[in-house]
Amino acid sequence: MGNPSRRLTGLTEAVSAGVGGLADRVRGRLVEMKTPGQIEAMRAAGLVVADALAAVTEAARPGASTADLDEVAATTIREAGAVPSFLGYQGFPASICASVNEQIVHGIPSREQVLGDGDLVSIDCGAILEGWHGDAAVTLLIGTPRPEDVTLSAACRAAMEAGIARLVPGGRLGDVGHAVETEARKRGTSDDREYGIVADYGGHGIGTSMHMEPFVPNLGREGTGMRLRSGMVLAIEPMLTGGSDETEELEDGWTVVTADGSRAAHWEHSVAITDDGPRVLTAPAS
Repeated sequence: MGNPSRRLTGLTEAVSAGVGGLADRVRGRLVEMKTPGQIEAMRAAGLVVADALAAVTEAARPGASTADLDEVAATTIREAGAVPSFLGYQGFPASICASVNEQIVHGIPSREQVLGDGDLVSIDCGAILEGWHGDAAVTLLIGTPRPEDVTLSAACRAAMEAGIARLVPGGRLGDVGHAVETEARKRGTSDDREYGIVADYGGHGIGTSMHMEPFVPNLGREGTGMRLRSGMVLAIEPMLTGGSDETEELEDGWTVVTADGSRAAHWEHSVAITDDGPRVLTAPAS
């Protein structure tokens, strides 16, 4: 679930007390550090999310409502013995975010929103298993996709992967945002268009809560920001638009849309920083 840049939520008393992972101060911010065993526990939660997203992907077709997809995800999560982390989070009423076409993030599933041929839908999903969170998002092309939606989604996914590649001990947080931004702009050049990089929402730390320090921007300058350390777990989640990067929030208090009506894509993985390199905890089982 995308975290607004203007505020960070979910830094719980449990983390402050050092419950779960150790809570270390890094550049003045409280960051939860995970042991190898705790990272394994987060991988288990991540696999639940991966399975839920796979089930939603299978069900996402013309004629399906976003409420149908929400039910698929909720069932998959609960059958795995986990709990949907989005449901009830600050009052959010569903188990997934389903953001269609010009909706960027935090779309609320409904019976009235029925997917049509050529729609673009981003599905953001979270699960809690034995106290540990997993969080990931995919963008799905419904029916016969528009060519410009194919390239938009591919650019967003490539930007995410570029950011993930920079999650190495000794690196800087600014390296991650710089990699995301650079890849998105490079893809825009090769696709002969300019993608909007949403700056108001971004990634976040994750562990015993869904949204934790640090905020992970999708733009940045290399060599700046917090030093990355083995044991950190971060959600990397770029959001790209086919037009302006300006956003608006709808009256429901959740759904974020593009200000110019252009379509948007959203990809996310939860990733552990290890001495052996980045480990994607929400990747499907190989």
